[in-house]
Amino acid sequence: MGFVSVLAFAQRLAAERLQPGEPAVDATAGTGVDTLFLAQKSGRRGTVYAFDIQQEALDRTRSRLGGQTGLADVRLLPLSHDRMEEALDPGHRGRLAAVMFNLGYLPGSDQALVTVPETTLPALDAACRLLRPGGVLTAVLYPGHEGGGREAACVESWAQALPGDAFEAITYRFVNRMADAPYLLAVTKRTRLH
Repeated sequence: MGFVSVLAFAQRLAAERLQPGEPAVDATAGTGVDTLFLAQKSGRRGTVYAFDIQQEALDRTRSRLGGQTGLADVRLLPLSHDRMEEALDPGHRGRLAAVMFNLGYLPGSDQALVTVPETTLPALDAACRLLRPGGVLTAVLYPGHEGGGREAACVESWAQALPGDAFEAITYRFVNRMADAPYLLAVTKRTRLH
């Protein structure tokens, strides 16, 4: 048996922290896989915010959610993820259990439209402010596409600069695959500051 994929490991980290009724964010709705996952984990009493600037992504996410029962209140927002702080209900700020990013481009869509550090880094900063203590931020990075290597390097530099007394950051990657294979960066907000 091998190790789980980077996407599955991101979900595992979120599942360990997200309790029923807690709010969560899918910062890049895409095809809706993480939105559905978060909505199932948060359940009927929860709220999940899903951001994407592409209507096609929001439509795919809405379709994936259709017919499912027991889900959180899912709010599909046609906004860039760097606007998440202003889009959240004030009562959810500082209370998020999980924020998931799946960077790059929408599968099966225009590969010229990609996430970029200019909006991703402010979104990561906002996510850190919005997390509750013990909450987790996951970011799947795709260095293999045009601009993806630059974005991955920027995100790693951002994570390395986080204050260690307030956050812990890890990477999860397969070291014996292509150098530009997707990998995960995850950050948790420490529960006790030293």
